[in-house]
Amino acid sequence: MLGGVIAVVVGGAGFGAYALLGGGAAAEDGTRTSSAREVRTGPLSADEVTAAAERFLTAWQDGKVSEAAAATDDPKAAAALLTAYAEDARIKDVALTAGTPAGDKVPFAVKGTVSYEETGKPLAYDSALTVVRGAGDGEPRVAWQPAVVHPDLRDGDKLVTGEAGTPPVKALDRDGDELTTAAYPSLGTVLDGLREKYGEKAGGEAGVELRIVRGKASKKAELSDKTLLELSEGTPGTVKTTLSPSLQAAAEAQVAKKEQASVVVLRPSTGEILAVANSSRGFNVAFQGSLAPGSTMKVITASMLIEKGLASMDEQHPCPKYFSYGGWKFQNDDKFEIKDGTFKASFARSCNTAFISQAPELKDDDLTKQAQEVFGLGRNDWQVGVPTFDGSVPVQSAAPMGASLIGQGGVRMNPLNMASVSATVQSGVFRQPYLVSPEVDGRKLATASRTLSAGTLAQLRELMSYTAAYGTAAEAMAGVSGQTGAKTGSAEVDGQKKPNGWFTAYRGDLAAAGVVQKAGHGGSTAGPIVAALLKSAG
Repeated sequence: MLGGVIAVVVGGAGFGAYALLGGGAAAEDGTRTSSAREVRTGPLSADEVTAAAERFLTAWQDGKVSEAAAATDDPKAAAALLTAYAEDARIKDVALTAGTPAGDKVPFAVKGTVSYEETGKPLAYDSALTVVRGAGDGEPRVAWQPAVVHPDLRDGDKLVTGEAGTPPVKALDRDGDELTTAAYPSLGTVLDGLREKYGEKAGGEAGVELRIVRGKASKKAELSDKTLLELSEGTPGTVKTTLSPSLQAAAEAQVAKKEQASVVVLRPSTGEILAVANSSRGFNVAFQGSLAPGSTMKVITASMLIEKGLASMDEQHPCPKYFSYGGWKFQNDDKFEIKDGTFKASFARSCNTAFISQAPELKDDDLTKQAQEVFGLGRNDWQVGVPTFDGSVPVQSAAPMGASLIGQGGVRMNPLNMASVSATVQSGVFRQPYLVSPEVDGRKLATASRTLSAGTLAQLRELMSYTAAYGTAAEAMAGVSGQTGAKTGSAEVDGQKKPNGWFTAYRGDLAAAGVVQKAGHGGSTAGPIVAALLKSAG
């Protein structure tokens, strides 16, 4: 045969089979001389695995990048990452020690020194490589993948040593004492947000670290950059917040009593956030949650109905067992009804049909405008100092519009939003909540385009006051003295056996709101949390 496989021989010493490829050159007499090359096939021997691993590790350790890369099955990719290992990651004095192979896999230990300017620290970690037969010649080579260099690396990732990016910050409470997660476990996400927002502005200096900078594939898999070695901590800048240490401690204690509980306390006269706490870690539901607020939304709806002349607190108002609108049949909790009752009675009892019965008289965007223009919600323009969700009251029609009147449908809020609603009622004007004073960085706080009339505001305060004293909020608010107002809420969620319980209230110059997910009615779940914080303020 010419130009093809001309022989197969069995190699000795466990090297497997060889295939001889190629033709050679023609002699003057017409015969061919052999220039065949051997292609190794078959399973890898222990000697082959060991030799391939040693060839790669020795070259890498000696800084011979080209030689080490050539010992892999992807020299180009290997050369790029091994070059970056020395130049970008700044790792030198590398010592690589192979462990005992397991088949085609070879574990190895890495020791080196990470140096940056005058700073240096030892680095040590374990990795592993796999030996395969190279395509074409069958020679044993290291199967290249970024994880060979470091087990946490993926395609497109790289190792970098340098300044840690955003400088750290030291967050202070309103009294000037440091806020830490050791003292206030809920504040992890808040402190992260403060560093992100103010790290470059607070006067600190970034530390130095060796970190993995993620590439496209890792980011798509939602992997974050990862610090592997901290060479220096850096100097934190200082950011003062509006948090009250006593109220924050009380809020932490209250949410710890229930699973998935969140609460926020504000000062209505200024908009200052005095406390924020979540019993669940990792996501700040209190600031960034997007949940149906249930009947706490009726505070906003009531203000709209009163303004439009569709309701008045002391006038009779329908509260039937059922009301159908847009193809949906709505009902009250336990299918109750109030015969010949006033709007005040319907609000205090949280009658759903009393609100949905007015849907035929409303335009699709009426509730959206009320939330935006009076209560500053749903415009995505709050500048709190950390990331927040500013509520959403989308324009809807037919049945979803009716549902939105009672805080269902597409309406979404969180405790920060609903505490702000109570604060707006208490003070008579929307003041955007904030955690860091705008004087720190000159940012402009959001404002509302209009306020409620004196008559509407007086009725709204009376509705909330009556609910706190005699309605669904009375049990939770018992013992909360002074000028008070409250509203309960229960939001049904598909797939949940129990609704999310909501509660929003004010007392004097304090306003608060809370939610306890999957727990039941707001009066008995979130209510005690909010009331306890209003009481604790003296």
